[in-house]
Amino acid sequence: MHRRTALVGALLAASALAGCADGGLTAGAAAVLDGRPIAVGAVQARVAELRHAAGGASADAEQQPDGPARRAVTDLVLDAVVARAVADRGLAVGPPEVAAARAADEQRYGGAAALARALAAGGVPGSGIDASYRRRLGIRVLAAAAGQDAGTPEGDATVRLALAGTAAALHLRINPRYGTWDPERVALLPETPPWLAAP
Repeated sequence: MHRRTALVGALLAASALAGCADGGLTAGAAAVLDGRPIAVGAVQARVAELRHAAGGASADAEQQPDGPARRAVTDLVLDAVVARAVADRGLAVGPPEVAAARAADEQRYGGAAALARALAAGGVPGSGIDASYRRRLGIRVLAAAAGQDAGTPEGDATVRLALAGTAAALHLRINPRYGTWDPERVALLPETPPWLAAP
C-alpha cells in the first residue's frame, strides 16, 4: 500500500509539473503533447462552432468568456491522452463501437439533431461528437481492463491515475492563458491571471 501511495504521488507530481510549465510550447499552440501542438486556431474554431449552434454566446459564456475555450482545450487534450492510454495498454475503441454508442443515444434523444443539440449544450460541437464518444468509451475500456467500472469511485480513481501518468509521459504543456492542468481532476483549472485569459 505504501508503494502504491508513493507511485500515485510521483505520477501526480510529474503531471503537475508538466501542466504548470509553459516551456516547450510552439507559437500559436494551446497545448503540446509529445511534441505535437494543439493549435489555438482549433480551439477558436471549436468555440465558434458551439456559439453558432447555440445561436450566439450563452449567458454563461458572456459571464466567463474564457470558459468555453478552457473546456475546448480540456476536451482536445483528453481526446489525445485517453487515446494514448488506451493504445499503450494494447486496447482499442473502434469506429463500430463509436457508431453503436452514438446510434443508441440518437434513438434515446429522438434523433441525430436532438442529440447534437444536447451535446452542444454540454460543450461538445458537432465536429467533436465522435471524438467525445471515443473518449468516453476509452475511459470505460481503461477501467474494465483493471477489472473495474468507470462509474464507481474506485474505477474513476484508477482511470484518473492512468491518465495522469499518460499526460506526464506525453510531456503535456498547457498555454497558461487557458488555465492550469490539474492531474487529480484531469482537467484545466481557471486559476489564471485575467490578462492571460483567452478571448
